[in-house]
Amino acid sequence: MYALLILDIQVGLVHGPEKPWRCEALLQTVNTLMDKARSAGAPIFLARHIGPAGSPIEPGSPLTEVAQELKLLGDEVVFEKRRPNAFEMTDLADNLRSREVTGVVITGMKTQYCVDSTCRAARDLGFDAVLIADGHTCSDTPVMKAQDIVAHHNATLAGPFCQLVQAEDWRF
Repeated sequence: MYALLILDIQVGLVHGPEKPWRCEALLQTVNTLMDKARSAGAPIFLARHIGPAGSPIEPGSPLTEVAQELKLLGDEVVFEKRRPNAFEMTDLADNLRSREVTGVVITGMKTQYCVDSTCRAARDLGFDAVLIADGHTCSDTPVMKAQDIVAHHNATLAGPFCQLVQAEDWRF
């Protein structure tokens, strides 16, 4: 069984000063994937990235809350993480194994940090990893446009680290 893993779709990233590329489309894609997961009885996990006390994303900060555009029904497992890799220093792997989950469908933000790190870690921990090709994003950087960052990571991660699938083609 596969679980849906949504990374860092939170207020501070969705509504922050650096606008994520194709954010509105991403939010629709994630909502559609949650509907597909629920219909199939697949668990849904949402990671919220938090930082140290005194930072803008300290524990309890409204910037760490799940973006209100996501249609949460209360059947999701929402957890906090402090590292880019959603498995590091969390009980995600144990929670997945206790539900007999063998693979994770990864979506969210930011492509070059948490999405990349989590895809690589999933395989290392024995989970099948599926990256939704049109289900992750980031913002432009001084060196590269977000669209190119997403394309680069899709090409780099596909194969050795994950299976790359378009959202419309994925079935739980």
